[in-house]
Amino acid sequence: MSTVKVPAIAPSPREDAMQIYRAFKAIINVIAHRDASQRSFIQQEYETMYSEELRKRFSSELNGHFKKAVVLWMQEPGVREAYIIKNALKGAVKDQKAVTEIICSRTSSQIGQLKRHYFTNVGSSLEEDIESEVSGDYKKLMLAFITTSRYEGPEYDEALVENDAKALHKAAKKFGLEEKTFIQIFSERSRAHLAAVINAYQQMFKKPLDKAIRNDTHKSFEYALKTIARCAESVPKFYAKAMKGLGTADTALIRIVVTRAEIDLHYIKAEYRKKFGKTLNDAVHSETSGHYRTFLLALLGAKY
Repeated sequence: MSTVKVPAIAPSPREDAMQIYRAFKAIINVIAHRDASQRSFIQQEYETMYSEELRKRFSSELNGHFKKAVVLWMQEPGVREAYIIKNALKGAVKDQKAVTEIICSRTSSQIGQLKRHYFTNVGSSLEEDIESEVSGDYKKLMLAFITTSRYEGPEYDEALVENDAKALHKAAKKFGLEEKTFIQIFSERSRAHLAAVINAYQQMFKKPLDKAIRNDTHKSFEYALKTIARCAESVPKFYAKAMKGLGTADTALIRIVVTRAEIDLHYIKAEYRKKFGKTLNDAVHSETSGHYRTFLLALLGAKY
């Protein structure tokens, strides 16, 4: 005999469906419109009132890409990036692209904060995990990038810029033999300096520097160099380009929208429209569906 208790007069299936839909929409209406500190207070209050973690409740009640996006959004930003890197380095399916995008789009001081969050929450140092989980020139570049303190101001030495452009041109002609030149310059120079090097390289050698970066045997190394270079010119432009075609790569789409929403997503949207001739909102709308789509569009600032 069934133990399920039903009302004497059951609502119509339509009413039940609408109530369930409203419950999901209520989640989006609240958390997608609260900043990091407000979300933290909500989670604290929820645990005090109901003796359970809100993220765990979301994990049990939601599913699919919607769950992944919501749970990631509810993490404290610094902790969130640390766990993304940890999972990308040590997960069953390694994702060096995610590691590269998070680390190489950060300034020297931001990397310092990331390393502290990583050690506190993951329990090991970022340097140790990169040392053990990746290899080759990619490892050398990433270790150099996270351990070198770089100037973050706008000034640069024009003579050094010209010397670096020449050194990179020489190294590019022997690419596969002189990666150390790229590693040194790309890990030690400031963003303003690298942006000037990119411009000087174009003027001196009549081709873009990123076109000279080719390494068929070390694609992660190549992508890291290009990420550093493009972020030196403009982080929003880099992410706008990275967003192309992400409708079928949901893990990357979620990662970028969630991690950049409170940083520079407004500028990324503007750069996306300039580059591709359509809005990022429209692209996400056409490539996603359901509550997952509604949630991403809410983070993108769209009305729904």
